[in-house]
Amino acid sequence: MTSKFSTRNRLVVAGATAAVIGAGVVGVVTVQAQNPDPATRTPVVASVADDNLTQSTHLSIAAATEAAQAALDAAAQENQRVSVAVVDRNGNVIVTLRGDGAGPQSYDAAQQKAFTAVSWNAPTTDLTKRLDSAPHLADIDGTLFLGGGAPVQANGAPIAGIGVAGAPSGDLDQKFAQAGVAALG
Repeated sequence: MTSKFSTRNRLVVAGATAAVIGAGVVGVVTVQAQNPDPATRTPVVASVADDNLTQSTHLSIAAATEAAQAALDAAAQENQRVSVAVVDRNGNVIVTLRGDGAGPQSYDAAQQKAFTAVSWNAPTTDLTKRLDSAPHLADIDGTLFLGGGAPVQANGAPIAGIGVAGAPSGDLDQKFAQAGVAALG
């Protein structure tokens, strides 16, 4: 097996690594064995002018918690034991509530349904129909194409997703997720 690095380059990288570790440096260190002369590097310039910036709307943790609790309460009124997850526009979990007696699979499933809903800006019950014509959608990491995910929108754009899992049907999970959306007004 041949290596892409010559023995000299490996020694330079190993020596630099040992020096960094020995000095107790924390952070990112770059070693450029091919072109070490700083004068030959092109600086990267980033402008923070208005046309280079974007803004997005996010739910507060208080609003996410209110929505999750509303979904959990709607399920409890029908004697269903579920988990609820609320994710932001990027699919990051804001809050997760696991209801008393909810199955162990419901926790992850709720997060995946919330992620799926916000990613496609559509209820997951609608998205399950797309699998007939595009079955490979289900292979996308972190998604779950089962009823129980609802997007939260502001001005028509997705800002969060609510996922519910654990009821005996996706239709019930979807109903409880919609109750969470409705609690946000």
